[in-house]
Amino acid sequence: MIAPGRARRPGAGRATVEPPSADELERCPFCEGREDRTPPESFAVAPEGRLPDTPGWSVRVVPNLYPALERQEVVVSVPRHARSLAELDHTEAALIAQAWRARAEAARAEGFGYVQALLNEGRDAGASLPHAHTQLAWFREVPPAVASERTRAGDCGVCELVAGGEHVVAERDGLVVMAHPAGRLPYELLLAPRDHEPDGFTSGRLGEALALLGDAIRRLHAAEGGPVPLNAWLHTAPLAGGDGHWHLELVPRLTVLAGLELGAGIYLNSLQPDDAAAALRGA
Repeated sequence: MIAPGRARRPGAGRATVEPPSADELERCPFCEGREDRTPPESFAVAPEGRLPDTPGWSVRVVPNLYPALERQEVVVSVPRHARSLAELDHTEAALIAQAWRARAEAARAEGFGYVQALLNEGRDAGASLPHAHTQLAWFREVPPAVASERTRAGDCGVCELVAGGEHVVAERDGLVVMAHPAGRLPYELLLAPRDHEPDGFTSGRLGEALALLGDAIRRLHAAEGGPVPLNAWLHTAPLAGGDGHWHLELVPRLTVLAGLELGAGIYLNSLQPDDAAAALRGA
């Protein structure tokens, strides 16, 4: 439900991301040279001959110390202390895609049915450490939110959205990012290939999609005057094959979910999708 008046209610100021502190820079366990401060790595994008858990990596995957599931991994995006996907270049985004792809293959080999790739930035979005990273949650079965998106042949909601041409923010290499016409929160975005493609992990466009997601986040930061907390995730076909149209969803956490949203499932978005798209195009 689009409700612009909600932006004027008392206490409706947006959440922010605090700047880095000296303590953060000194103690960050994800920075290169501090590999002994994490669990032993399960995978790394690194030169041949590098020993595990030593410097020299480009992307590093380690088990989550506090997993919610049987298997949950942290993908450290870069060795340097970047705080957002928005700070990474195309090459660095492509290396993250390489790590995601390798771990999805490992999950498939171990009999897992689905891998949820996700991004949390900012404490208000659930990030416990500020160093840029994503997570991979391994599921035995397809989770409900993904299963609900399964479509019949010739009846794809994502195809309809990207073909409509409305609320487009940017487009590159067969990928489109757009303000969602039914966004739950301000600036909710959908990023997908224009052509129907089921599996994001095996797609040759995944690296470019992550780079384009970083571009969208940069636009969001510019439009809002600084970094904001956000969540993003990949929805893709099951690892064993199936239908669907892979896509990335981005939800900035600019407002707090309250009883109406959580209790009734009715989301109140204070920003029209036309206005969101225009602001991000101009950012």
